[in-house]
Amino acid sequence: MGRGDLTDDEWARLVRHLPKPGGRGGRWCDHRTVINGVLFRIRTGVPWRDLPERFGSWKTVYERHRRWSADGTWERILQAVLADADATGRIDWSMVSVDSTSCRAHQHAAGAPRRTPRVPRRRAMPRWHRAGEGLGRSRGGLTCKIHLAGEGGCRPLAVLVTPGQWGDSPQLIPVMEGIKVKRAGGGRPRTRPDHLGGDKAYSSRRNRRYLRRRQIKHTIPERRDQRAHRRRRGSTGGRPAGFDRQMYRRRNEVERTINCLKHSRAVATRYDKRAYVFHGTVVVASIRLWLRS
Repeated sequence: MGRGDLTDDEWARLVRHLPKPGGRGGRWCDHRTVINGVLFRIRTGVPWRDLPERFGSWKTVYERHRRWSADGTWERILQAVLADADATGRIDWSMVSVDSTSCRAHQHAAGAPRRTPRVPRRRAMPRWHRAGEGLGRSRGGLTCKIHLAGEGGCRPLAVLVTPGQWGDSPQLIPVMEGIKVKRAGGGRPRTRPDHLGGDKAYSSRRNRRYLRRRQIKHTIPERRDQRAHRRRRGSTGGRPAGFDRQMYRRRNEVERTINCLKHSRAVATRYDKRAYVFHGTVVVASIRLWLRS
């Protein structure tokens, strides 16, 4: 077993959620070797062609990662791993925080074909495909942004990839809609944390209205201009937003979650041309965090 490969305990928790082996051409012969190759590339950020020979053909590793990113297999595996973690009480629902981080795009991440990608063997485009491939312009060059919701144990519950210039506030609702943890006894998946935290970037009437409608307690500081605008309106401006200073101190947990994700070099710097492939890369890095004890 090489450095960074799946341990026997991690593999035992992961193998039951993988697609069934079989099929023509032997594509699904050994999931463990291929997944270790994917993890090696995500951890080190090397080009796919430079994968060590112990992982087999680099093209097999890349194609499986691309296929599973396109058809949502990585997402389904993450949801299954989250369900197992929730059944054993490993998810800290007492405080879930939202935040985002910018990732510089390598020059190899640009230049994707203009034609719309398709899911292999299906007449549909990948779920996480974006017209601009999730790349945005900034003073430093091409960037993209990862929005995520992290639980108290510093592990992500939902991730979203957008262009780098997109704001944080409009992405709070899509990120919250991505939290769907299945219950061991069946029934509807859990989608609401006990408390939600966020910085001033998420302070808006739309977001607060959404959280109140879903009965989610939240601690989001009010921006100075919003507070001044509310005071100018007098009694029609509404009541000031509640703020729990003690709960807000736990917002560093999502910052530490981002730090753990960016230990993977292929997440800290984007090398993937397609947005849905990079989204799959972030999801695989999240799965690895949940598999670790």
